[in-house]
Amino acid sequence: MAIIKLSAIEKRRLSVFITCLVFAACAWLFTALSNTYKFTVKQAISYKNLPQKRAFYPLQSDTVTTIVQGTGWQMLFAKGSYNNKPVNIDLHTLESKNYVVLSQQLKQINAKKDLNHEIIAINPDTLYFDFSNRIIKKVPVALVANISYQKQFAQSGNVAIRPQYVTISGPAETIGNIKVWKTDTVKLADVNEDFTRRVALHEVKEGNLSIIPKSVSVHIPVDEYTEKTLEIPVKVINNHHYYDVKIFPQKIKVTFTTSLTDYPDMNEDDFEAVVDLSLWEQYGYHNLPVKITRMPSFSKVTKIEPRVIDFIIKK
Repeated sequence: MAIIKLSAIEKRRLSVFITCLVFAACAWLFTALSNTYKFTVKQAISYKNLPQKRAFYPLQSDTVTTIVQGTGWQMLFAKGSYNNKPVNIDLHTLESKNYVVLSQQLKQINAKKDLNHEIIAINPDTLYFDFSNRIIKKVPVALVANISYQKQFAQSGNVAIRPQYVTISGPAETIGNIKVWKTDTVKLADVNEDFTRRVALHEVKEGNLSIIPKSVSVHIPVDEYTEKTLEIPVKVINNHHYYDVKIFPQKIKVTFTTSLTDYPDMNEDDFEAVVDLSLWEQYGYHNLPVKITRMPSFSKVTKIEPRVIDFIIKK
């Protein structure tokens, strides 16, 4: 391969030429990007001024193609700048019509948006809607939670949600299938104290539904837990023929977890232990397993002694 050797003067001339070429290219690019162009952008739709007396269902996609006029720079960064920038469509005309003409709203759409790109057309230009009677319904709020606790800590009482119900309004056929309304997921780790916070409700996805309020107050009581052991009397159930049944022992020891707050008040009246005599009648059991049929909420049985008991039937 031939190697071209340049003198110092030729090297300087080549360097100046390359520099000028780069500057010329940059100047051309800057000029080109400064010119005005028309380009298309996909944008989501959001609705405002919803009709109060008519429930609606859009008959087209929740996105539109906007034809935007702007500089080359704006076109270059359009995708990023239009992210999460929906087109706000005014639906006040749906009180008397079943369609909305977007070209009639371009002026107010461009006036409200915080971008300096001008939307000159929207495809489709007309949005059509299906209507049904709007009804109002109250449904309970359901907390969605993913919570882990520190060792020996746990939930110690019922979750309190205020308000317990939310009001939703929309088409009868849609609302009829809604039984509860969920919150956003509450994610917590290593919890060791009560949780009290305002939690947002799950976002409304259908444009023809509305919900009040948008958030609720949630309180989750949390306490430290320890173990406690009590002697619990055992009761015989399903003694359909009224046999004279003697069980041994008549009491069992139950070890369970309880919060430190409730520890002093826990007693045998909070529990019920039973044995099922039908297991002997139907299956010939020689000893009967013990079942705990009643116990305090948020407690957990960790040990039962003994788990089975003997019995004698006197005829």
